[in-house]
Amino acid sequence: MPNISLYDLSVWVLPLVIAITFHEAAHGFVAHRLGDDTAWKLGRVSFNPFKHIDPFGTILLPGLLLLSHAPFLFGYAKPVPVNFRALNHPRIDMVWVALAGPAINILLAALAAAAFHLIGLVPSGSAQWVADNLKNTLVINVVLAVFNMLPLPPLDGGRVAVGLLPDALARPLSRLEPYGMLILIAILIALPMLGAQLGQNLDVISQYIRAATGFVIRLLLVLTGNV
Repeated sequence: MPNISLYDLSVWVLPLVIAITFHEAAHGFVAHRLGDDTAWKLGRVSFNPFKHIDPFGTILLPGLLLLSHAPFLFGYAKPVPVNFRALNHPRIDMVWVALAGPAINILLAALAAAAFHLIGLVPSGSAQWVADNLKNTLVINVVLAVFNMLPLPPLDGGRVAVGLLPDALARPLSRLEPYGMLILIAILIALPMLGAQLGQNLDVISQYIRAATGFVIRLLLVLTGNV
């Protein structure tokens, strides 16, 4: 098993926990503002990570990916419960609730990119640690935003699509929600494995995520004066 240091954990897991916590809290906050107090009553509209941490998805899964030197780091928190029927305008408000998570991740990524300019003010002994945390905060938040905007329920992009598409397309798409994660796993893992056996590159979703993530990161670096 590859060696991993406490330093590695501190510069990867800390940004990941923050990114996931803010993502889920944003969903709950916007839902509360738009009429659904389900998450509010359960104490889930909070930036306290312990309210959102899923032992497997937030800690064990990212840790295993880090240990195995996987090409990407991924995790998830306990989903914030939202009763879409309780929203003031259920269909369009569902879109705003769904967009809140990726939006806060892009904001966190932009703040991390802007903070690169402050590295010179950090004591030399801590500068590398701060720089690595900021770099990983930028990358993780952009990956989380891009991944969640895939148009497949229960991902945020799927709920945005259901809220915006005409009924003839929205209804069959919404019926995929119970199977969405299985479909996603098949596309991300099974399809590339099949392609490798056939001598074809079928890793289309990962290619999209890498391309979109790279574009957004470059854009944020330009906008914050780092390029």
